[in-house]
Amino acid sequence: MEIKVDLPNNLLPDKYGKYANPQAIKNGKPVISFPIKLSDIPADAKTIALTFTDPDSIPVCGFEWIHWTAANIPVAQEITEDFSQIATAPVVQGKNSSASPLLDGPKDVATGYNGPYPPDQTHDYVLKVFALDDNLDLENGFWMNELLHKMDGHIVASAQQTIPSRA
Repeated sequence: MEIKVDLPNNLLPDKYGKYANPQAIKNGKPVISFPIKLSDIPADAKTIALTFTDPDSIPVCGFEWIHWTAANIPVAQEITEDFSQIATAPVVQGKNSSASPLLDGPKDVATGYNGPYPPDQTHDYVLKVFALDDNLDLENGFWMNELLHKMDGHIVASAQQTIPSRA
């Protein structure tokens, strides 16, 4: 399986992160998710799941920031732009790190896509996409660890891409 996110100038386009139009930012969080092209998906795949995280956030906040998790995505050649806001059942989306009880601030962008907002320098974000042999028993608002446990034994293929986003 292969995935591809277009990266002009080797960076995530501004509209999906820190420099998005003000209408695409809610409580300081970019909310328009980027499109993901998928190819060579195994024939036995029934659904897609994804994680989008920021390991470069560890020195900044002490942990790898979770920007987006989703599961039970129907198999297709593309996960479209703004999918996080328009997806409906059976797709389920997990909590991002804005949901953490350890963080202050509004929790209204705590589920679904919470785009890159690197505070200090360009960060390398990691998108992982998984082809699964079944739907997962998850509900909206799951935590990433629940997704990882539920995927165990169901992954038929996976791919990842590093996605830089500018500070």
